[in-house]
Amino acid sequence: MKPTLVLVGRPNVGKSTLFNRLTRTRDAIVADIPGLTRDRHYGQGRIGDKPYLVMDTGGFEPVVKEGILHAMAKQTLQAIDEADKVLFIVDGRQGVTAHDKIIAEQLRKSGQKILLVVNKTEGMATAVVTAEFYELGLGDPCAVSAIHGDNIKELADYALADFPDIEEEPSESKYPKIAIVGRPNVGKSTLINTLLGEERVIAFDQPGTTRDSIYIDFAHKDKHYTLIDTAGLRRRGHVFETIEKFSVIKTLQAIEDANVAVLILDAKNEISDQDAHIAGFILETGRALVIAVNKWDGLDEYQRDTIKRELTRKLAFLSFAQLHYISALHGSGMKNLLPSIDQAYAAAMADLSTPKLTRALIAAIEKHPPPRGGMSRPKMRYAHQGGSNPPLIIVHGTMLNHVPETYRRYLENTFREVFKLKGTPLRVDFKVGHNPYADKKPAPLTEAEAKRAHSRRRRNRKKYG
Repeated sequence: MKPTLVLVGRPNVGKSTLFNRLTRTRDAIVADIPGLTRDRHYGQGRIGDKPYLVMDTGGFEPVVKEGILHAMAKQTLQAIDEADKVLFIVDGRQGVTAHDKIIAEQLRKSGQKILLVVNKTEGMATAVVTAEFYELGLGDPCAVSAIHGDNIKELADYALADFPDIEEEPSESKYPKIAIVGRPNVGKSTLINTLLGEERVIAFDQPGTTRDSIYIDFAHKDKHYTLIDTAGLRRRGHVFETIEKFSVIKTLQAIEDANVAVLILDAKNEISDQDAHIAGFILETGRALVIAVNKWDGLDEYQRDTIKRELTRKLAFLSFAQLHYISALHGSGMKNLLPSIDQAYAAAMADLSTPKLTRALIAAIEKHPPPRGGMSRPKMRYAHQGGSNPPLIIVHGTMLNHVPETYRRYLENTFREVFKLKGTPLRVDFKVGHNPYADKKPAPLTEAEAKRAHSRRRRNRKKYG
């Protein structure tokens, strides 16, 4: 079992920067703004000689008893309970603060192993910068610079020194990645907490609560998943803050990294153009899709009929996706959500045999031949699978550059129906066979062949005028 190192400290002391250093990633958003990180964020440690896990946390405000800061503090306390060792991060340039003393007292009460880490010490004498931090009573401080990478390997080795050597665990099989996406405040984090049965991510009644993309491993009935909580996507013209721009980029990257996207819609608000834009991006990236209309409870019959009509009108291009009406807060309507995700993932990763694809292609052509393109009709000879997630079907033949887009969509719908590929987009590409004689010049005629050809032309002129 890998030991878990939890990074704790007040806001803006460099916890996320250190997390990125220890994991050799850019998974945590970093900016010179206090309170940027809010949820617990896990990563694989990749600095040092031993395998371990690293957990980033939000700025710890243990004295606040309400609001978003209180929710962040609860997340940090849960992280401390899970820790094998707590790395308490302080700012070497600001020195010991009253806030640091409050956190130190809270950590001592936890009974966990604690390592005091003095960050932002680049260009400073170690003995001088760490001297005043002894008053926290947490042992010898370790001076580092997360932004420059100074003493990071030494920190990892020191933090793991009292843990036994373990062999690197074999890499686990790849779990399906499920991205929960949608506009701000539609209930994405609430849905994840309901699925997990615990308050794993902060769900707060204000838009923009989630800022980073949080990856969470999850098991249900012997099936394993990785859930991805994402920041809400607003219209581009409404995104002004730099942090929100980073959050949008993280969300788009999470969609591309996922196997299945669950698009959350708010039943208490009309289906907006932004919902359609998000769905369009999911479709463009080729991700399998499940639609969940949240906050369904409490609506009267007229409101429900209105939402259904809007879904049909604005999201008709997502007819391949399964649709669920749910209440993430109360858990109603969610019984079939995970089976739909399983079905969409299976369809996205389906292995389609060439003979069956070719038979389905021939049947589709017999039912509805492709329209003529110029003087001749396109000829489709056979089909094979060119990729998955989403399934890619390549059709070979001649004159295929004249096949209209409407016929391509007809083939996509036919293949989806024949192979029961519910919940995933499907792409059909055409490949025209190369004519081996196209670039070859004819061999020059011999004198005898030239005379015979001339005689044939004379006879034809006399015969046909």
